[in-house]
Amino acid sequence: MRKPMIAGNWKMYKTAGQAVFIVQDLAELIKDVKDVEVIVCPSYIALKSVSTVIEMDKLNMGLGAQNVYWEEEGAFTGEVSPMMLKDLRVDYVIVGHSERRHIFGETNEMVNKKLKAVLAHDMKPILCVGETKEEREEERTDEVIKEQLFGNLAEVSLRDIRKVVIAYEPVWAIGTGLTASSEDANDIIQNIRALIESLYGSEVAEDIRILYGGSVKPENITELMEEQEIDGALVGGASLDAQSFAKIVKYQSAEE
Repeated sequence: MRKPMIAGNWKMYKTAGQAVFIVQDLAELIKDVKDVEVIVCPSYIALKSVSTVIEMDKLNMGLGAQNVYWEEEGAFTGEVSPMMLKDLRVDYVIVGHSERRHIFGETNEMVNKKLKAVLAHDMKPILCVGETKEEREEERTDEVIKEQLFGNLAEVSLRDIRKVVIAYEPVWAIGTGLTASSEDANDIIQNIRALIESLYGSEVAEDIRILYGGSVKPENITELMEEQEIDGALVGGASLDAQSFAKIVKYQSAEE
């Protein structure tokens, strides 16, 4: 049984102090949630503060980072290593987000290096894949996702793939207010699961968690989570407000 995951990607928002306040407010709102894994991914500068409050207050959530560099140390001005993240008790690291791919030019090879570095330091990658609007209109979604998955997971072992979480994020839906229909998202995630099966077998494909991301909000989370293949959500803007994020985490209450 795959445990649902709701992860909040705070992108380049919130100071360290603001991030702590959100985490504390969120923790109170979701204190009774037991069957959903909740992850918050603040900016680099807020990781230490958020990590400290999660540990000291024993909060019901995990800590994620939004990015990483694949080298442990060196003359790489402005970068943060996996060793540094591990030292801050980071649990998950987002790799391959479309903003990293399309704004900062990250290639499948670079994403692969980052993913393997995360695994090598005993953290878990949240691997993002997804097509642009143009690729979708050209009916290349399956082709693009296959290329990303095969490139990003190159040389990842059968043991390590079990630690990977995949997030399907159609680029055209991120921050636009547009959302793939729950049926479309489910179909594409089903295809992703089939690709994982072709690489690692049916048992891994059945166990691996695959999230949906792209303008997820309280109004659409229940519909998305009713789909069989969708195991959770990678949430952007709606995770920046504790009340909004808590409603997404507590989607099961809305179903009752």
